[in-house]
Amino acid sequence: MLYHQELTTIKMDQYQGSDVDKYRCFLSGEGEKNTTWKYGAPPNFDAVNKLFEEGRTKIWPKGSLEEQVQNLVKTWEMEMFYKVKPEDFKSVDVSKLIVSVNGGKNLTRQDVVNMVGGYNMFLQTTLPEKLRVYNPSDETVDSALEIFTGTFPRGFVLEVLEVYSGPPVIVYKFRHWGYMEGPFKGYQPTNEIVEIFGVSVIKLDEQFKIVKLEFFYDRGQLLAGLIKGGSVAATGEPSIDLSSSKCPLS
Repeated sequence: MLYHQELTTIKMDQYQGSDVDKYRCFLSGEGEKNTTWKYGAPPNFDAVNKLFEEGRTKIWPKGSLEEQVQNLVKTWEMEMFYKVKPEDFKSVDVSKLIVSVNGGKNLTRQDVVNMVGGYNMFLQTTLPEKLRVYNPSDETVDSALEIFTGTFPRGFVLEVLEVYSGPPVIVYKFRHWGYMEGPFKGYQPTNEIVEIFGVSVIKLDEQFKIVKLEFFYDRGQLLAGLIKGGSVAATGEPSIDLSSSKCPLS
């Protein structure tokens, strides 16, 4: 039992951050010299990390399981949104990866690609199209990124609140939050905090890479916060730097 715990600690140590970001791994160094990045260069999370440190409710001890799980999730999100080639993913075995949201169908990486990206995967709904505040069917990878980057210019950040079980099957509670300082699909910014809570299950293989992810949360909790300010007449969208790292899952 003790040997297993020591092995777990050693394996999870790969999620101790990197020399350019203390919360995300596999952003720099020899292992990333040939990585193909979506916007030509590694993303910079300085602004997002500032918001995270100002608003988090937990500060986990260095090297703790909670810290490593939090870093693992942040690293996976970074790789999903910013790395292009499957072989560049280090936190995931993309050949085996299965993802499900709120008990829905199991999705392979190709299924997610067919849904045109992670944003649309997380906001899937069975509501009739005329009732959808956000309709994933209408958005591309880049249009979704532009929408949410404009809505949350300082980011929509993640913290791990509790870890209920350790690897190889990790169960944890999370919180995502940000400040709605830009419009959303014709709705006026409130400048207020928007946050959601949920639970996730991660299954790791023997190399401590992710092979399965399950997410459970209330999609409506997020959208309710985004329409709270009421609709506003279209005034034209500002230019958005899509290479920034302020995506709503960062």
